[in-house]
Amino acid sequence: MSEKLRYALIGCGRIAPNHIAAAMNNADELELCAVCDPVVERMEAVLAPVPEEQRAQIRRYADYREMLEKEHPQLCAVATESGEHARIGMDVIRAHSNIIIEKPIALSIKDARALIAEAQKQGVKLCACHQNRFNKSIQKIRSAMEAKRFGRMLHGAAHIRWNRGPSYYEQAKWRGTWAQDGGALMNQCIHNIDLLRWMMGDEVTEVMAYTDNLQHDYIQAEDLGMALVRFANGSYGLIEGTTNIYPRNLEETLYLFGENGTVKAGGKSVNIIENWDFRDNADNAEEVKQQYCENPPNVYGYGHTPLYADVIDAIRRDRAPYVDGKAGLRALELVLAIYKSAAEHRPVQLPLEDCATTDFEGRFGR
Repeated sequence: MSEKLRYALIGCGRIAPNHIAAAMNNADELELCAVCDPVVERMEAVLAPVPEEQRAQIRRYADYREMLEKEHPQLCAVATESGEHARIGMDVIRAHSNIIIEKPIALSIKDARALIAEAQKQGVKLCACHQNRFNKSIQKIRSAMEAKRFGRMLHGAAHIRWNRGPSYYEQAKWRGTWAQDGGALMNQCIHNIDLLRWMMGDEVTEVMAYTDNLQHDYIQAEDLGMALVRFANGSYGLIEGTTNIYPRNLEETLYLFGENGTVKAGGKSVNIIENWDFRDNADNAEEVKQQYCENPPNVYGYGHTPLYADVIDAIRRDRAPYVDGKAGLRALELVLAIYKSAAEHRPVQLPLEDCATTDFEGRFGR
């Protein structure tokens, strides 16, 4: 067996427990050597599930640069506020560490491209943490897509109908700001937006959108976004994302419509196949729905563990991760194109030359 990779986590906030769990679930391949966060209590909380003897060996750092210098991790996850992903990520890559960056990979096209270029220059693997691609349901749908069972794609739709209230934003003041986050589309909806783009052929030619802030006057960015997307293959996409649903999260769904197939994925994080209908009748729909069904405890799902396993394998075999930096860039680009179309009241063509969340400061008078 190969020597374990030294692993470190930067940022111990809301999503950090999923990263620690993924590292522990891949313990045969990873040595959890350090965590970093300026708040000591957050580091202790995220390490609580780690066995006491192992926990005592894990170093804690308030400064990630010091951690990189002293620990020399071979794989590092960045799970800080979104606005710091690019800056910290660049330092991690330049420290010659492979890297998993939480979504979004960056908040500007320029920064995302720079991360991809630097990772290539340094010879390290860059993974964008779009873990829902690893859902059992999504993998089954993707296999049907790659087998061309849908035939010609006609249109798809991503709906994210969730609730986020004052308590969520009070937990971290960076949330909902243009400089550090963006709004519902960039934070809550980007996973499903990524899946829609990926399933519909990846290449987008044009976006027309509206965004608004209807109920969250204490944040800067949008709480509602609606967009029509035209793909290069002639198909269309619909995106509806909101954090205004009363009184709690309602659903996250992905619909795919082809000339020979109709699929709907739903549940907490598109982890359940609710409709499976193909002209070829190559499998039993009810059996598929039963077999490819997961019930995760929250919207983050179970995808982090297989995502980590894939990145480890990519490092070992010197190949690109399943969800590489370019995938992260494409998801970011589509959200920014929606923002740009809504702000400028016009269709926007892709690819975007450059765009950033900070371009929209003051959009809703905040």
